[in-house]
Amino acid sequence: MSKASQEAYRMIRAGILSGHFPAGQFVPEDEFAAFCGLSRTPVREAIAELVAELLLQRSGTNRVFVPVWSDEDEEELFTLRAILESHCAARAARLITDDQIAELRRHCDFIDKAIAQADAPDVSGFVEGNRHFHAVVLAAAQSERLAQLMKFVVSQIVVHRTAEQYSREDMEQSQRDHRDLVSAFEMRDEDWAKALANTHIRRAASVYRAMRLSGDAG
Repeated sequence: MSKASQEAYRMIRAGILSGHFPAGQFVPEDEFAAFCGLSRTPVREAIAELVAELLLQRSGTNRVFVPVWSDEDEEELFTLRAILESHCAARAARLITDDQIAELRRHCDFIDKAIAQADAPDVSGFVEGNRHFHAVVLAAAQSERLAQLMKFVVSQIVVHRTAEQYSREDMEQSQRDHRDLVSAFEMRDEDWAKALANTHIRRAASVYRAMRLSGDAG
């Protein structure tokens, strides 16, 4: 993507995750362009990328909207993600480089700082660090097929909503999972890495499920 398209992508993605563009609402290209302060060409490229990542969808008439995830959709996303993340971690444990392990440590340090903010954890920083951490693990797995599958099941909307409900203790536990994964990678222990990744995603699913049930009760 061009620099302008990348900027459009960043802004629209942030607007989706923040709820500025509500789920189920059709959004014309002109509205996205006005939101970004850019022309329609880079916005069109950004929309195509966001559709590929399932952050946006197209209707049968080619209109663009933010998808609505049902409870069943979300449960299945977590189940599929746990399967794929476990396989990804096992491959990464076998193929990861020392440089990639060092990069994972840097992302862990970044996440630690986001969690340790005095007033309240920096949720956006936590989500961003988490995204970069898992992107390195995916790159270490060296599988284009896996990367394509992950793009379809890792809904950043669900990831962001889950993180918003995390207490500081939840974030710290998530971070312990990350540190343990780095240790498993250092030891090239595929079974340990696989088990850790599965637990990591299932724990996130549990938090999300509790959040959803609490909302239903309210």
